Amino acid sequence: MADFSRIVPSIIEKGIDKVDLSMFDTQTRSDLLNAVGDEYLKKGRLIEAIRTFTLTGNKGKLVNIGEEFITLSNFSSAADAYILSDNVEKIRNLGDRMLREGNLSVAVKCFKALGDFQRLMLVGEECLKKDKLDTSIEVFSILGNKQKLAEIGVICLKDNKLAYAAEAFKLADDKDNLSKLGDYCLKENLISSALSAYQLAGNMIMVDFIKQNFQR
Repeated sequence: MADFSRIVPSIIEKGIDKVDLSMFDTQTRSDLLNAVGDEYLKKGRLIEAIRTFTLTGNKGKLVNIGEEFITLSNFSSAADAYILSDNVEKIRNLGDRMLREGNLSVAVKCFKALGDFQRLMLVGEECLKKDKLDTSIEVFSILGNKQKLAEIGVICLKDNKLAYAAEAFKLADDKDNLSKLGDYCLKENLISSALSAYQLAGNMIMVDFIKQNFQR
């Protein structure tokens, strides 16, 4: 089975998820899948190549695919390939570049994979500066920084970004501010949002008040 040229096209046509290769020994199966992965690369089908080389644990090929994605400026997929390859240097270098260039969501992906909390803190602060609230909430949630999450929630409430405020306060487990959010929503006649905020706050008096007076 050294020459896979006859079988590879049929595997690609059917798809690696739908082909039974259990009749081959482990080494032959790995060699065959690597040949399939190489063919995907030739065809420019990089996502399928990633899946195939992940199955064989071919980390060198995964790094090569990451490099290919870089040339295509597809940095998110490059990060995925590097992460699957466990190449710490490539992941860190890409994360640092994305932080410099302002591609903060990819920077988060890289530093989260590395467990690099110091760099994640830098990303979180940069997200706040650029008003990328969803990413900043994600970062400080990863870090478990409830103080920062509460601060973001207060900013969002002042700016009338209520969904972000609710998410930040919930992740911060900030019951006082959740109740304040509920008060604001009730004042604005946003009954459903007020109820949700009060429930998260554990403010059962206001939950009962809304249910008794505004819901049938």
